[in-house]
Amino acid sequence: MSVSLHEIASKGQIDTFENPGPLARGLPAFAYTNDDFFQLEQDKLFPNSWMCVAYAHDIPKAGDAKPVEVAGRPVVLVRNETGEIGAFQNVCRHRCMKLVDEPKNVGRLLKCPYHAWSYDLKGQLRAAPHFGGIDNQKPDGFNFEDYGLVPVPCGTWGHWVFVNLNGNAGPLSDHVAPLESRIEGIDLDDLKLVGVLDFGEVDTNWKFLMENFIEPYHVPVVHKGTTDQPLQDHYVVMDGKCLGSAVDIDRDGAEGRAGTLNVSSRYLTLFPNFILGRYFPDQLGAYVNLPTASGKTRQYRAIYKTDGVEASEKEADELMKLWWDVHKEDHEMCERMHQGRAATIASEGGVLSPQWETSVRSFQELVFQAVQ
Repeated sequence: MSVSLHEIASKGQIDTFENPGPLARGLPAFAYTNDDFFQLEQDKLFPNSWMCVAYAHDIPKAGDAKPVEVAGRPVVLVRNETGEIGAFQNVCRHRCMKLVDEPKNVGRLLKCPYHAWSYDLKGQLRAAPHFGGIDNQKPDGFNFEDYGLVPVPCGTWGHWVFVNLNGNAGPLSDHVAPLESRIEGIDLDDLKLVGVLDFGEVDTNWKFLMENFIEPYHVPVVHKGTTDQPLQDHYVVMDGKCLGSAVDIDRDGAEGRAGTLNVSSRYLTLFPNFILGRYFPDQLGAYVNLPTASGKTRQYRAIYKTDGVEASEKEADELMKLWWDVHKEDHEMCERMHQGRAATIASEGGVLSPQWETSVRSFQELVFQAVQ
């Protein structure tokens, strides 16, 4: 059983965050580095939220199965014969053996490697060989319908798969609505995948990666070589659990610097872990951020062209390189932000810009509320 927030933090730390004075404070250091705080998030924040865990194109065919870990719990995503993606607790109902340990096509049945209990693609138990003795699958008191895989609420929006472990997060359509309203008429069925960048595990807390995407303040400093988007053209976005920033650029027909990101853009997050970037006129980026420990986050980015446009091989290579470079710049900053939390002064949370980081503060308040 996890400890409470008040066992992790002192009253002074909580008061400093909740009542910061004229300048808003950031979350205190323990919220990023403390393993017990991460366990609070595993117990209280992630299970109560719609978590983006995969891309639909990861499991394109019937029988494709992908194991994921959500809030420390094993979950398996499965595409069934009717094309729907479902999610189940990734354990056999016999002895709770992990069923699927790597992405693969399971055919028509998920079969436990221990005793060959088998489930169809909708989670129904279909075989329990010799469970009641030789050639006896159904001993007295044992009914197949009572021992199917345990479903996990699951939904797909666009090309992205979300799960809600405890089923208390409300409809997925309501969750994505504020983000959907800000991507300005993109037909998500017309997206064309350019490629996926797999960054592996980044040595930082998941919140730093989210906060970094939310605020524009760092852009002209960190990305001065890879972007051409003046800070004065940016503004903050705050719409419930949709937080981020945007930039509108009018160059009067002039081109930005070659090889840089220099177009009007929308940098949007959906609490807690989903990120969507809209780059005019015809590009979209979608991130899967999977918290794995207090100081580690697994991150992927999928790059899409919109409106049914196909990227040429040259353009695809250029986009993959640009976004790899941009992310590596961000990762260095986020890792150093995490390292900085070892300083004693970091217990006060630093201060947030009243112009550029109000959305970061809103994100942090959502985190703080979720774990109390």
